[in-house]
Amino acid sequence: MNIRAVFIAAAFAASSSTSAIAQSNRDAAAILARDASIDAHLVKARAAAGFDFTGTLARLCVAPARFPLTVRDAAPSGRVPARETWYADPAKVFDNLYFVGSKIHNSWALVTSDGIIILDTLFTYNSEEEIVGGLKKLGLDPAKIKYVIITHAHGDHVGGAKLLQDRFKAHVVMGGPDWDSIERSVNGYPEGKPKRDITGDDGQKITLGGTSVTIVTTPGHTRGTLSMIFQVKDNGRPLTVVYSGGTAFNFPSTGPNFDIYIKSQAKLAAAAAAANATVFLSNHSEFDNAVPKIKMLAARKPGEPNPFEIGKEAIARYFVVGGECAEAAKLRFAE
Repeated sequence: MNIRAVFIAAAFAASSSTSAIAQSNRDAAAILARDASIDAHLVKARAAAGFDFTGTLARLCVAPARFPLTVRDAAPSGRVPARETWYADPAKVFDNLYFVGSKIHNSWALVTSDGIIILDTLFTYNSEEEIVGGLKKLGLDPAKIKYVIITHAHGDHVGGAKLLQDRFKAHVVMGGPDWDSIERSVNGYPEGKPKRDITGDDGQKITLGGTSVTIVTTPGHTRGTLSMIFQVKDNGRPLTVVYSGGTAFNFPSTGPNFDIYIKSQAKLAAAAAAANATVFLSNHSEFDNAVPKIKMLAARKPGEPNPFEIGKEAIARYFVVGGECAEAAKLRFAE
């Protein structure tokens, strides 16, 4: 190799090294910028959560899991957890709303003059005792169940739908994409599926005995997730409830899926504000603190507020937590 060739090779190597260093610096800067953005979203979420929504913050911001692009049609494990790990006593929460859920998962009975509307139905293994048995313990007749609204087709919420549909001829309401997922499933419902019935649409009202539940479609948690707005009474005083139908990020962790979720959080926040909702409910106690609040209700004195009435400002903060945690997770899981 002559001297000129040596100089050319050396110059090329130096240029390549400089380019690699520059690219490495750009990559490092991009990572630092991304991490700073993630931290900014987490700070906003923590501030919004305060001491009111620590469970939601922990699930969505502290330890969100990445989910694969393909969702398996897996069969339930078949193992029934020990009763002491899930059983909770039923309770009256408002004049016309009763808790018939478990320690972890919520189910609610909205009582009207013409019958009962059940919101979510737990697992297959505990819906009989918690919902049917719970209503009886409360002095309510499960035969009066007329509607069952399922927020989304996961086994911890749709498990008792078939039971209530078959035994009491209740109408089952669910989002269209989630009805589709149930029908497509081969392995997920070894004890049978609820029959396709009412498809819940945005703005649709499920009305019974003068009480209406307004459906708000909030895709994200699943494609067909339904949330709700309805009224309850506390010692005769009307209050508006916003019911969040899906919270965790257990969908394929792609940017577009997070965008759908974020949009739905903003949509439900706006619907809650427009309805002047001051009561927040969910289908998991870790998100709405239902189980500890029921214990607080037992010690409530005349004139004290209902612990479930948290106010419009707190409800607005709840949806900030969901949106900001989703923005952080979107950046964290970006390829």
